[in-house]
Amino acid sequence: VVREIMGELPDESIIYFGDTARVPYGTKSKETIEKFAVEDVEFLLKFNVKIIVSACFTVSSNAMDVLRGKFNIPIFDMIEPGVRAVKRTGKRRIGIIGTYATIESRAYEKRIREEVPDAEIFTRPAPLFVPLAEEGKTRGKIAELVVEEYLKELKGRVEVLVLGCTHYPLLKETIKDYMEDVILVEPGKEVAGMLKEYLGKEGLLSSGPPRYSFYLSDIPRKFGEIGERFLGRKLEGIRVVREWIT
Repeated sequence: VVREIMGELPDESIIYFGDTARVPYGTKSKETIEKFAVEDVEFLLKFNVKIIVSACFTVSSNAMDVLRGKFNIPIFDMIEPGVRAVKRTGKRRIGIIGTYATIESRAYEKRIREEVPDAEIFTRPAPLFVPLAEEGKTRGKIAELVVEEYLKELKGRVEVLVLGCTHYPLLKETIKDYMEDVILVEPGKEVAGMLKEYLGKEGLLSSGPPRYSFYLSDIPRKFGEIGERFLGRKLEGIRVVREWIT
C-alpha cells in the first residue's frame, strides 16, 4: 500500500508505523484488533498528520467504526477501494481472500452486496500467503502448491478475485498463473488513486520534497530485507517505539 501511495503521490511525506511486535492481527479477536488500532492511530496523531490510511485489511474490516467514532481525522480503509474496483469490473462472480479476521468480519461481502446486489461471493482465508511473501517464496513449487490449496475451490467459479491482504500482491503472478483469466483486484492501487483525488479536491496536496519516516514496535529478524521487498527501495532511518505498547 505504501509503495502504491509513494508512486501515486510522490510529493507527499509519509509517516509509516508497523506494529511488528503484535502482529499478526489477523488471528486476534475483534476487541483486541480495535484496541491495537486505536493505539496505532494515537501514535500517528503525534506527528500532526493530515490523513490516515489503515493499510491493514484486518483493521479495515474490524475497527473502522471505532476509529472514525473516536478520531476527528479522515481515515481511509482498504474495504472501499476494493469494493470500488470490483464494481468497476462489471462482473458478478467475486472471490475474496484474506486473513481469518478479515473473512470472518464479512465486511467486504456486506459492502459488495450493497453495490452489486446480485453478486455471487465466494470467500477463503489464505493465512500461509503471509509467510510466503515475507520469505520471498512467491514463485516456484512451494508457492504453487499453497496457491492451489487455497484457491482450488474458487477456480472456475469466480471472475474477480480481491487480494484482501497487503502481502498478497507479492504472490499475484503465481495466483494469476493458477487462476488464469480471473481479474485480480489490488485495493492498494485503488486507495492511492482515491487519496490523490481526495487531497486534490480538499486542496491538501503537497509540493514536496517528501520525507519518509518509518516507525516499528519491534525489529523482527530480516525486517530490512522484507521491507525492501515490499517497498522496492532501501529502508533507512527505521526507529523503534515500545513505551506505549501494552
